[in-house]
Amino acid sequence: MEVSPYGLESLWAQGDFVTKGVAVLLVAMSIASWYVIVTKAIQLLRLSKASDAAGHQFWDTTSLPEGVATLGDDNPFADVARAGVTAMSHHTAHKGHLHDQLSVSDWVTLSLRQAIDEASGKLQAGMAVLASVGSTAPFVGLFGTVWGIYHALVSIGTTGQASIDKVAGPVGEALIMTALGLAVAIPATFGYNALVRGNKTIIAKLNKFGFDLHALFVTGSRTASEESEKNGGKAKLSAVGRA
Repeated sequence: MEVSPYGLESLWAQGDFVTKGVAVLLVAMSIASWYVIVTKAIQLLRLSKASDAAGHQFWDTTSLPEGVATLGDDNPFADVARAGVTAMSHHTAHKGHLHDQLSVSDWVTLSLRQAIDEASGKLQAGMAVLASVGSTAPFVGLFGTVWGIYHALVSIGTTGQASIDKVAGPVGEALIMTALGLAVAIPATFGYNALVRGNKTIIAKLNKFGFDLHALFVTGSRTASEESEKNGGKAKLSAVGRA
């Protein structure tokens, strides 16, 4: 099968180490960005299920340990709930030392906020890769294009052949690098924006869950709006909220 003189294979065969290096870099950036997009999308789907459990199943239980068990493991909602339980236990065990310095409300707030901040940091992991790829890939491809056109013009000037058939091939091959840069940058940019929106949704749900937990630990029941919305589950869990 005859190889096209204007295709990617020709570009790779005729390119120097800079052109090949740019192509390899773009491929590596594409692999890294797609890896982040896929893994973070799976993570958001899993956390969406965990948020549903935190919004409903958790409050339908009769005790905090049972409620935490419904959240499962290895998700930020379970971590926030465990942080609240640990904070309450620690404050109760050291009431003589902490009572005069820090109220139970402040202590629980600090513990829940720390857990939510840690979860937010984990959600942001990998986002810098997408932001970097989305912003730099077009310029990397443009650099490969400029480099390729430069060498094509040098070759044309050396041979003295400047007809369309001699110019179109090398210049067209060089422009492929710009197309590759855009092909890498566009999915990374769209993926970044979609994942940012997903992360914001999960963080908002974490903050709401933390607020309800704070109300449960401090007052013995969820917020008033939640009481009117779901009295049965709230009443069961609030009965042991202070225990």
